[in-house]
Amino acid sequence: MRKIRMGVIGTGMAWERLHWPAMQQLSDRYEVVALCNRTKSDAENFARSIQLDLNNVYDDYRQMLKRDDIDAVDVMVPISQNYDVAAAVIQSNKNLIAEKPLAATLEGCKKLLELHREHDVKIMVAENYRYNEEINKIRDIINQGKIGEVVYFIQNNVVDFESEMKKNTFAAKEWRQHPNYKGGAFLDAALHDIAGMRHIFGAVDHVYAMGRPQQEDFNPYMSVNTQILFKNGVIGQYVYYPDGKEMQAPLVGLRIFGTKGEIYLEEKVCGFINVAYNDGGKELIQYTPKRGYYNELLNFYNAMIGIENISVTPEIEYGDVKMVFDILASIETKQPVKVDVTGPTNEIGHIVHSDIHTITPHQPYYLQ
Repeated sequence: MRKIRMGVIGTGMAWERLHWPAMQQLSDRYEVVALCNRTKSDAENFARSIQLDLNNVYDDYRQMLKRDDIDAVDVMVPISQNYDVAAAVIQSNKNLIAEKPLAATLEGCKKLLELHREHDVKIMVAENYRYNEEINKIRDIINQGKIGEVVYFIQNNVVDFESEMKKNTFAAKEWRQHPNYKGGAFLDAALHDIAGMRHIFGAVDHVYAMGRPQQEDFNPYMSVNTQILFKNGVIGQYVYYPDGKEMQAPLVGLRIFGTKGEIYLEEKVCGFINVAYNDGGKELIQYTPKRGYYNELLNFYNAMIGIENISVTPEIEYGDVKMVFDILASIETKQPVKVDVTGPTNEIGHIVHSDIHTITPHQPYYLQ
């Protein structure tokens, strides 16, 4: 089996805890040939752990990108650096696994889309929620009509960020505690929820949001409450509360109400989806939590060898990021904001962007 020769830019927590374990499961498909990190000694320590010669370790990604033995680059850097590093990879004509968001601004995202059109490279955005088993199984349940026509949903995400930043977690990073980009944790973390909702329900007509301001650097709002109208008529309420605690069980989680039943996911790592039907029937559907990292790397490999299309393209990611900024704009203006450009829809209600990309249903890789 052909192996993809992978260069890595950013060997910190995301690499060690998320991407590298998934890549190890796909060791017959991937080979790490070069590492780059701003603190070179950290990359050297990781190189030793995988028996990679230290001559393949860099602290300047531009030097690493000059190599001709790298098939693709996996980028995991702070959000403020996403655009510069991704642009350099694309301009070096190397295939790219990009982190979310594509850039810290919508303008940066647009520039990367333009670069992608100019260079014949494959780009996958590592939005793991769009690859997670639970999200795809929920979408399958809905598309199969098992709960009838979806009427509305509630999604509630409560995080005690201040407690998390004192632990050995992603929140402990200085650049997340004092971000130099708009939206703070809402752009960084709530973007996942938004991607998951859009993956399940499709394109969004408009949003109307309110936020309770706070002085903490990590997020401009103590809570963000958003009403969402999807193009297919589904209405939902999304709450992101990064400064609180949910003390009662079961959690509110994600609840989707249809004309024939309800879907309930308490939290993304619980391992099962509850489906209750109006006729009294019930189903408990199991899934493997945090499978998105494996599924996205499998999709990227299959795209590299030409047997699949990339599921989460920069164009799809652009729509997710735009919705984040649209929600923030709605809070600031106290007005509804249009999200997806009006246009024809496909069979599951996704907008067809004639000038960019056709969003098509995602193949559930966990079934392969």
